[in-house]
Amino acid sequence: MMKRRLTCLSLTGALLMPAMLAIAEPLPAPEGPVLLRVSGEIGKTNVDSEAHFDRTMLEDLPRQTLDTSTVVTDGVNHFEGFLMRDLLAHVGAQGESAVATALNDYVVDIPLEDFHDFEVLVADSMDGERLTPRDKGPLWIVYPRDDHGELQDIRYDYRWVWQLESLEIR
Repeated sequence: MMKRRLTCLSLTGALLMPAMLAIAEPLPAPEGPVLLRVSGEIGKTNVDSEAHFDRTMLEDLPRQTLDTSTVVTDGVNHFEGFLMRDLLAHVGAQGESAVATALNDYVVDIPLEDFHDFEVLVADSMDGERLTPRDKGPLWIVYPRDDHGELQDIRYDYRWVWQLESLEIR
């Protein structure tokens, strides 16, 4: 019986080891200008206790698209970027919320459950054009508001952070 338990424990450890090593591996250092910093309760870092991302690193995350309207643009726009939940998984985020800060010092606390309940995109382009600080970029948190009636509520509108520069996971 004891031998069987040790075998099961050894097998479990062998199966979990690659996942544990992947979490423990540091992120590569950014080679270009840093567009996004993630700090707080994260498991993977590359600059002190933060995860810094340049454009190439962000573009290496799985790409997604989203067609939705916004309260600050006309009509339906086509957004491209990566899912916030993919970024959070990539850095091993553990917490209840993300404090998002924009280049213009706008700060909002977003529950992490939003990123698991909805396909929240961090967009780097809109209608085929790369976002710049002049037009809500380089990164913009975009909710799929046209796909979910509950997202057409002002509480969610405040969470659409344009000119996103950092996230603190709490």
